[in-house]
Amino acid sequence: MKDILREIGTIARTFEAIANIEFKDIELSKNQYLYIVRIKENPGIILEKLCDLIKVDRSTASRAVNKLVLEGYINKIDKNNTGKRKRLFLTEKGEETYDLLKREEDYSIKSALNGLDEEEIKHLLKSLKKVRKNVEPQWTRVKKGEKRIY
Repeated sequence: MKDILREIGTIARTFEAIANIEFKDIELSKNQYLYIVRIKENPGIILEKLCDLIKVDRSTASRAVNKLVLEGYINKIDKNNTGKRKRLFLTEKGEETYDLLKREEDYSIKSALNGLDEEEIKHLLKSLKKVRKNVEPQWTRVKKGEKRIY
């Protein structure tokens, strides 16, 4: 059983390491590409929702977003002029970068799923979604300060 999570972790860390190396040329590091992809998929998203999607704490996300704003990838827009709940959008630079990120993602998916037939892929996705649904409530509770009892 323990091998399942270890395999998932190894796969995730492998692709994370590859992306961090490959995106160094465009000065994206420490998983900043995730923010660009999620904002592209959810234009106008607020920081709290972005945190939930990526599964990071608010301070980590805030630092990453602020750096991406400074580097010209993201705009923060306060549509209500309240200073709260700024919405996140990609800049032109962010949009151009997303095209590269999407090509990398497509390539990574193709290489990761090489040798699996369509039925195996469907089954894998269905199983991983079940695992995610089991884990997400724990993340939410721990994020709020609860301790898991082992």
